[in-house]
Amino acid sequence: MPAPSVRGRAWPVAPLAVLLVALALPGTPAPASAVAVAPASAPSSAPPSAKAEAAKRSGIQVRRGGRDAEVRFRTTKPGEAFLGLRVSARKVAWGKPKHEAAVLSVFVDDHYATDLVVHSDRPTRRELALGSLAAGVHTLRLHYAADRSSRRAGAVRVRHLRVHTVSRKSPEYAAARYAPVLYGRNVSGLGGKFQSAKTDSPLVAWHEITPGAKPGHSVIEYSVVWSNEDGGTDTAGLMARWGRTTDIEWVYRVEVNRAGHLVRGSGVYQASGHRTLRFKGRYDGTHPLLQTCTSNNNVCDTVDDPIRFALSTRETRSAEQPREHVMDAHPWTYSVMAQEMLREGRIETPSDPSTPAVGDQRSYLYVAFDHDTSPAGSEAGVGLAVDVRLVGDPATYSSDHQIPELSVNRDVPAATTVELPVGTTPADVASVSVRRVPLGLTDNGATLTVTDLDRAFFLGSNYLPQASFVSWHGSQVLTAVAPTAVLWSAGG
Repeated sequence: MPAPSVRGRAWPVAPLAVLLVALALPGTPAPASAVAVAPASAPSSAPPSAKAEAAKRSGIQVRRGGRDAEVRFRTTKPGEAFLGLRVSARKVAWGKPKHEAAVLSVFVDDHYATDLVVHSDRPTRRELALGSLAAGVHTLRLHYAADRSSRRAGAVRVRHLRVHTVSRKSPEYAAARYAPVLYGRNVSGLGGKFQSAKTDSPLVAWHEITPGAKPGHSVIEYSVVWSNEDGGTDTAGLMARWGRTTDIEWVYRVEVNRAGHLVRGSGVYQASGHRTLRFKGRYDGTHPLLQTCTSNNNVCDTVDDPIRFALSTRETRSAEQPREHVMDAHPWTYSVMAQEMLREGRIETPSDPSTPAVGDQRSYLYVAFDHDTSPAGSEAGVGLAVDVRLVGDPATYSSDHQIPELSVNRDVPAATTVELPVGTTPADVASVSVRRVPLGLTDNGATLTVTDLDRAFFLGSNYLPQASFVSWHGSQVLTAVAPTAVLWSAGG
């Protein structure tokens, strides 16, 4: 199927909730290479409301080589619309070659809104951006994109469809209105034009708002979590310094005035080499079009890849939480992260916690903490590491593997991991400590003040996060003379 085109017109803008009206099977078949419909609906003689209820219960199934599925819904007011759903696909496993993902292309009133990469046969809650919609009845069309799905991926099942509309009067409106649309990566040597459906896939996104330069102005920054980065920080560095093997980057930033209107020329994006460049590309309505253009997921404002990600950016992140908190809110991202490492052969076998090589990611303790360095600006010369002791084990297991460059040296809430012997459980953990790590040839004498140990958990057998069993809040100062401190101990 040829890549759906992007319409350049501005959509009308404004509010509120949307009701699903009915499930309808299209009267004309999808394009030859397209696929899919087979919703389990009520008999055709049943009224539309009965069809809709039947579809909600049993779900909509979209098959390779079938017809598209259509759902009619009504928006009561105009606004920026978001689609929530639970989705799974048969014979799909992100960690298995040729079974990585099935892809749905989503259209609203025949406008190409987004693709949805389905990574699992386990139902997963997702939210997508549909763009600006006027009040009234609309048609949602789900197309099985066979050309960008894995060869052996099966049918996609969609359940619990919900549409939420953010109105012009909502405080969320400006962030929803200017959110970017991200196209896939097609870097030579890293896969074909649909490589984002098989590696370094965009998973979730969010926004943060900070004060602008002028009174009443605000800066909105949008960030994305990718399943990994094929370039940039090595896998061991990601686990030690960032607490995950996903990649997280801000992609677009824009300033708005007190009324929530775009400040002309303020849009910038994170380009190759982590440069900040002014956005000069195209828009879909008010949404800038970007594309992943490097192996470490920096972006560009020239779009030429057919796969499109309009991830919902409605979520926000507290400044008191690390960026990885967004993954914690979407536990399935950890499973996708781990499966990609397995499929790409980046996991040490057998796992050995005495080496920095990344082992079974279920054997790591995933830790989040906060600290500050004094004097200000000295964090480049001193890092923080986390040490774990186990019951009945004389060894100390460290997040940095005693390699200073693998410590965390940034004064923001951060995450790290500590590799432990395979099979370690929360009951085996005796203590969690923090350690000051000098960087460079000389110690700069800076002090570290640790204020929070927010969570510590393991991944379960299915690579999903288990419950956190560690929490500490206080003020612990680490110095060159006293560089270590126990923050938590079992039963203490």
